[in-house]
Amino acid sequence: MERELRIDSLRSRVSPLEMTPEEFRELGIQAVERIATYLGSLPEQRVNPGEGPAQVRKHLGQTSLPELGAAPGGLLEQAADLLFDHSLFNGHPRFWGYITSSAAPIGALGDLLAAAVNPNVGGWDLSPIASEIEAQTVRWIADLIGYPTDCGGLLVSGGNMANFVGFLAARKAKVPWNVRELGLRAEGSRQLRVYASSETHTWIQKAADQFGLGTQLIRWIPVDSERRIDTQALTQQIREDKESGDLPFMVVGNAGTVSTGAIDPLAELHSICTEHDLWLHADGAYGAAAATLQDAPDDLKALSLADSVAIDPHKWLYAPLEAGCALVRDPMILRDTFSYHPAYYSFEQESEQPGLNYYEYGPQNSRGFRALKVWLGLRQVGREGYRKMISDDIRLAKALFEIARAHPELEALTLSLSICTFRYVPAGLETGTETAEAYLNELNTELLARVQRSGEAYLSNAVIGGKYALRACVVNFRTSLEDIEALPKILTRIGREVDDERRPAELV
Repeated sequence: MERELRIDSLRSRVSPLEMTPEEFRELGIQAVERIATYLGSLPEQRVNPGEGPAQVRKHLGQTSLPELGAAPGGLLEQAADLLFDHSLFNGHPRFWGYITSSAAPIGALGDLLAAAVNPNVGGWDLSPIASEIEAQTVRWIADLIGYPTDCGGLLVSGGNMANFVGFLAARKAKVPWNVRELGLRAEGSRQLRVYASSETHTWIQKAADQFGLGTQLIRWIPVDSERRIDTQALTQQIREDKESGDLPFMVVGNAGTVSTGAIDPLAELHSICTEHDLWLHADGAYGAAAATLQDAPDDLKALSLADSVAIDPHKWLYAPLEAGCALVRDPMILRDTFSYHPAYYSFEQESEQPGLNYYEYGPQNSRGFRALKVWLGLRQVGREGYRKMISDDIRLAKALFEIARAHPELEALTLSLSICTFRYVPAGLETGTETAEAYLNELNTELLARVQRSGEAYLSNAVIGGKYALRACVVNFRTSLEDIEALPKILTRIGREVDDERRPAELV
């Protein structure tokens, strides 16, 4: 009887998570007001609060899960305070650190819409319009960068996952035995080899590790003076591996390396891969978007020849995190790589044009609606809007490089796409000796740490020919020339402080 009463009480259930439309509207308006104020105040804020982990953790206070809940209004207000007071702001006009762009405001609103409907973009039946928007977004991204629009593709979390998709597609397409059933150590199987330049992002190590090859099977190919893969060394290594009985299956070409923005000779890599029947994967997580420029380098435009391409809309298409995209020339290879049909999936449509079930084309089954924020951005500004913003970023990076080259206390090192590298060299310091170079590396390491903590600007680093460099990557539609011109003053002021404290006596 007691159990029946308990069940009967659920006839008109009220969940503690539910809100009435009026409550949601009121809290939503308040949240949007806070966000709008935050966006408007960004230029006056510090880029980085400069707090350490212990300081940040103190702001959270209570460490155990609360037994009872709390009113949502106060929780949202507290969350806004925490985020706006204790975050690094990659939307700040002086954020030029890692390749994370300022996020388009329409993308933030798109994420709210996507979360409100909450489609599962794994099966078409679970996400009809979301699946179609994702398919259109994939086609538009391919069109933007000059890749065939009849390719296969899908949205993933970011560059690692987009590159992983290309890696697994290559493995399925080029390994001559049934690798999905027999694995990599099938009887009589040969040692697989993948080729990448020494400048390639660490995703390749993760892929080789996690997908069974092991990192020792990567062939690291040296780079030339422009930090591009040495194609002669690549060809020689492929031939040697074939002669020794190994099985080369994939070459990674970089369409904008993470350290310096270098672009590998993709057309030449395509010829090499065609000759040796290898899969060419273009890692364009950062640089692929610049292929849309009318004056883009021929090597970058040649990513259209690749068998697969990784591109991150949350980099140079200014979408909020997370948004990566994998493109594969032959859509059926994606399906051959990932598809399974368990009995509990019944998503087959009786239609002349069946919808895409994305669980068959990538590693995820349950998938969020990442495409909406990207689709909205593409529609808001169009091809010409992206061309202008990307071109502006490149011009600003070039302006910084020219300023560094002319400045008596800065040494300009590299410039490619929108990445500029340079270092601080104190006035009067003789460079070139082992002692001086070691000191300059130490000096610039400390300089970078202090600039980041200062909140005045945010840079990252690169190592160029043994030189520890400061690295500015402009993928930021809020950055202006005024911001760029302010940076050398910040660097020289802090650099002089560090030099006064640390210069060794033998270098005085």
